Amino acid sequence: MRKRTLAIATVSLVVPLLALGSAAPALAQPKGIFEVFKECPTEYAQSTESGEILCSVDKTTGGEVAIGKTKVPIDKEIVQQGGFASFPESEVEYFGLPAKNGESLSKTELNVPGGLTDLIDCEEIGTGPIEIFFRDACKATFEKGLTEVTATTELVANEKNPVIFNEAHFAKGKGTAIAMPIRVHLKNSLLGNECYIGSESEPIELHLTTGETSPPAGIAPLHGKIGNLESVEEKGYEKLRVTENSLVDNDWASPGAEGCGELDIWPFGTIRGFLDGIVDKKVAIPNEAGKNAAVLDGELQSSASPNVIASEGF
Repeated sequence: MRKRTLAIATVSLVVPLLALGSAAPALAQPKGIFEVFKECPTEYAQSTESGEILCSVDKTTGGEVAIGKTKVPIDKEIVQQGGFASFPESEVEYFGLPAKNGESLSKTELNVPGGLTDLIDCEEIGTGPIEIFFRDACKATFEKGLTEVTATTELVANEKNPVIFNEAHFAKGKGTAIAMPIRVHLKNSLLGNECYIGSESEPIELHLTTGETSPPAGIAPLHGKIGNLESVEEKGYEKLRVTENSLVDNDWASPGAEGCGELDIWPFGTIRGFLDGIVDKKVAIPNEAGKNAAVLDGELQSSASPNVIASEGF
């Protein structure tokens, strides 16, 4: 673990220096079949022991995320992109590197079925002077028809808790293929802009597998799928494309909601979090492992950074 932390910390320190040392007015872009890797941070390769990294683009196009009693279908494309650097002591395990544009995970907003109606009962807010004000604001929100709630998955990875990809586990369909710390951002005019389930200090920890999950006793396992592997070449350089892939996990716990409910009240200023308890009750969080599930269906593409860099000269 100490070696892993040092490896990640070394890369995180070297990369800003590399960025400062690059004075080129315009950067070359990958071309042809490698254009999809245009946000791969190939400059990180200079700081790795092997001199290269793995460029990756994952597109989730279907599946579902269930947190407690709330199920959110994935009916829009979610893109995870960036790179992976190998741990010095491992040939099959990699830690995630951020995308060049900073958007390692697309901010795809998914609609929460039932919206605010299924999350909030205005009468549960309370009867105190301030609570009455909140309750009236809640009712006004419903009267205006502003009941749509969206959920956006956000990465909260850092050098101590990075995204980790295990190539062997992915290919064999056994064990954790991708470990990913996330939070879920809930948005609505009443919930405000700071309503989250999970945080960097207390994330939702997904341990996705292409095989069979190992949930607590009494919970049926989910079954992932490696998918169809295809090697694609252009001018002697190759990338790997995996279609019909399915990554699953139903052995994770969920923290409670934080920052839900936002109103500006003079002279108190902005007040947040007065709906946390109600959201927790409706969603049934915080909870233990086995009460939640993630099924992520889609396709993955990857290639070694030298191939991506070479394509810039196509």
